[in-house]
Amino acid sequence: MVAKNTICLWFDGTALDAARFYAATFPDSAMGAVHRAPGDYPAGQEGDVLTVEFTVAGIPCIGLNGGPEFRHSEAFSFQIATDDQEETDRLWNAIVGNGGQESQCGWCKDRWGLSWQITPRALVAAFTDPDRAAAKRAFEAMMGMRKIDIATIEAARRG
Repeated sequence: MVAKNTICLWFDGTALDAARFYAATFPDSAMGAVHRAPGDYPAGQEGDVLTVEFTVAGIPCIGLNGGPEFRHSEAFSFQIATDDQEETDRLWNAIVGNGGQESQCGWCKDRWGLSWQITPRALVAAFTDPDRAAAKRAFEAMMGMRKIDIATIEAARRG
């Protein structure tokens, strides 16, 4: 059964590679059907992979090999909640170490240009601390980070 709402991500011929990577990297992710073009189209030929169905952390997606016209931007990202530093490190390193690039405050891009926020639950807890001074200290600590360091966030929160 097709989901009522599915995220469609545009790729330049690499949707299958991206879907495989996401399915292998993120929990609760999987590959689905691969559909080939029934005829020639502006970005490919009959028989080329046109769309790929996959799930990323429980979210249904379709990768569309639409060509080079459109690129991913930071205006869209997946935010992945992590439970500890080990999971944070594993996901961050998988993205950045597979041709991606680091950004700031827990953001990074994969090699296809898709943005990810690798966000420890401890960071969200720190930002929402009813002690606004503790929340501010944690926020200021995060502002200097690329990958989030939970121990540093928790130390800043404690003061």
